[in-house]
Amino acid sequence: MKSLKASGHNLADSARQLQSLQDKVAETLQLPRFSQKLEAVGLFPLRPVELAVFQVNMGKMCNQVCRHCHVDAGPDRREIMTRETMQQCLDTLAKTSIPTVDLTGGAPEMNPHFRWFVEEIRKLNRHVIVRCNLTIILANPKYHDLPDFYRQHQLEVVSSLPFYNADKTDRQRGKGVFDDSIKALRMLNAVGYGQPDSELLLNLVYNPAGAFLPGSQEGLKRQFKRVLQDEFEIVFNDLYAITNVPISRYLNFLITSGNYDGYMEKLINAFNPAAALGVMCRNTISVGWDGFLYDCDFNQMLDLKVASPVQHIREFDAEALSQRAVVVNEHCYGCTAGAGSSCGGTTA
Repeated sequence: MKSLKASGHNLADSARQLQSLQDKVAETLQLPRFSQKLEAVGLFPLRPVELAVFQVNMGKMCNQVCRHCHVDAGPDRREIMTRETMQQCLDTLAKTSIPTVDLTGGAPEMNPHFRWFVEEIRKLNRHVIVRCNLTIILANPKYHDLPDFYRQHQLEVVSSLPFYNADKTDRQRGKGVFDDSIKALRMLNAVGYGQPDSELLLNLVYNPAGAFLPGSQEGLKRQFKRVLQDEFEIVFNDLYAITNVPISRYLNFLITSGNYDGYMEKLINAFNPAAALGVMCRNTISVGWDGFLYDCDFNQMLDLKVASPVQHIREFDAEALSQRAVVVNEHCYGCTAGAGSSCGGTTA
């Protein structure tokens, strides 16, 4: 594959410009298009299956600025879901039987209406996942009771922990993040999360710190369980290994470090039709902070709205959305390489 010089491309701030950049890079490197890969195995166009997950991005505000963040989240981001849009989400849930609501950000807890929204969703008897970055619990005294709030409403907590030591974690997520993450995990354990006799689920997320694919999810889970138990007396339920998708800050890292072409080559060579069958965009609808609808969280960050006349939560129509084709592009190689990757870990 041809080499791409980072200096020849200006990384744009907007999601639309990032998508345009990615297309140009793919052409420069003469990459096979993702749609062609799907077509070769009889999966194009990619179609949705029964809707199982209603994923809501509550805003891009976050107390961290992680190097790999595909949301480009941080303390300076002001995009945040309004209570009106949350009510539209609740109205949609009340008219459907979607079993799981997955709350993401940024740090979803930083939305001022987060607790109200959770309480209203639970009234609808839906399973709620909160994607907690752990350090938010310690960021401000007003968040210190989050473990109790999670427990009270029986939330499943899914938290990113890049590695079980400070060096690799802090390099990816910021100085001091590992120590604060350990403190937060202990607080969650103390209220019952992750304990063998508890129904309170605590799941961790691993993603590589460099330009490579994750190792075996089961192997990583065993390593994390052993080290966290032995060194920190921390327990958890499951671990999800997630491949870094080449968009936003991670795309920036790949290009500026000269790793983009090699990383894309790894993803393409590892394309797995079985993983493609299980990608999250087939059973998930992703709701942006402004209420627009996407096939997945990654498409949301690239402003690739669903290919349907129904494009906003206020006009949600499950039947119409079930007829759509999933919007795909070159970043989708990240979810279909090897054992696959989704918000719930491997797919194959």
